[in-house]
Amino acid sequence: MILEMKVPSPGESITEVEIATWLVEDGDYVEKDQPIAEVDSDKATLELPAEESGVITLQAEEGDAVAVGAVVCLIDTAAAQPEGASASPVIEEVNKVATTIPAKEESTTTYASGTASPAAKKILAEKNIDAATIKGTGKAGRITKEDAVKAVPSMGTLPEGGSRGTTRKKMSMLRRKVAERLVAVKSETAMLTTFNEVNMQPIFDLRSQFKEDFKTKHGVGLGFMSFFTLAVVRALKLYPDVNSMIDGDFQIKNDFQDISIAVSGPKGLMVPVIRNAENLSFKGVESEVKRLAIRARDGQITIDEMTGGTFTITNGGVFGSMLSTPILNPPQSGILGMHNIVNRPMAVNGEVVIQPIMYVALSYDHRIIDGRESVGFLVAVKEALENPVELLMDNDIKKALEM
Repeated sequence: MILEMKVPSPGESITEVEIATWLVEDGDYVEKDQPIAEVDSDKATLELPAEESGVITLQAEEGDAVAVGAVVCLIDTAAAQPEGASASPVIEEVNKVATTIPAKEESTTTYASGTASPAAKKILAEKNIDAATIKGTGKAGRITKEDAVKAVPSMGTLPEGGSRGTTRKKMSMLRRKVAERLVAVKSETAMLTTFNEVNMQPIFDLRSQFKEDFKTKHGVGLGFMSFFTLAVVRALKLYPDVNSMIDGDFQIKNDFQDISIAVSGPKGLMVPVIRNAENLSFKGVESEVKRLAIRARDGQITIDEMTGGTFTITNGGVFGSMLSTPILNPPQSGILGMHNIVNRPMAVNGEVVIQPIMYVALSYDHRIIDGRESVGFLVAVKEALENPVELLMDNDIKKALEM
């Protein structure tokens, strides 16, 4: 029986995906539920498992855009599984030797040598490159389109051994969609950024005193994300316009705080969501951050886990960023950028002391968030981070940390 495997719907509103990588080759025997491909949608990269066991015939190439519901491969479920016995040592040795003996070079000088294909000829003409200077890699030395694309115009004498190579790689559907959305944000919103600085010493002191006991009891570290998330939740309650979004002529305000956290995954930036962060403790936030980060790292994050956030926190500080202007994550109206922590001189009680300082940035949509709300929001975050015991822990550290 020949089974037609079709592209499943990865989520609402997604009509096509792109074959990112085939994990098997045409004619391979696959087991049921074995991952056979990675497919990119405009929101995530997902694995495609085999629906049945059998011999597979691929129906699409890597890089092809395939509509949801279209056939991507055939599986012959009646085919017998090949025996797993390996070749004899003698045959294996012969094959090994054969692969090490270079093939006899054949003369490749023919009428086609140095001749450009029509597509290559056009590209070379646009680059003003003489075909005679290009070594063709096609059959009998013919110059292919790929040769023409890689060709670089002469720039005079180059240092001996210098490399002028380039690579050309199609961006994944996810990366193309991210690029499209980032450009749209700049052109479709009135984005503005305001900055402040935070003295992180109080949080350093708390972590130094309680992080080991916290990790021992709860199995997760006491990081900065729980402090920032809970500080943002408090500030969003004080300034609800920052927790809103535009829908046509309407402003939609949310009475819950779903906090998106930007994390770097193997396929690029992922933004999973901490649902109802207003109901979570320090332990709850740290556990959820760890769970989502692991799923993003392992490529298991789902579209549902990355949609519906009301505000985003991004931490460029882990890569060494001192300051940035983060770009909004539409349709959200606000995003908070964290940065690296550096010891800087600071005036404390009339004296100059060295303190661990972090610059923070709030980008917001000025169409619905005014300066008063944006600056007030960021000051509220700063106040909570510099006085966490009172404003985030209600003056009961052990209760807040569930110690």
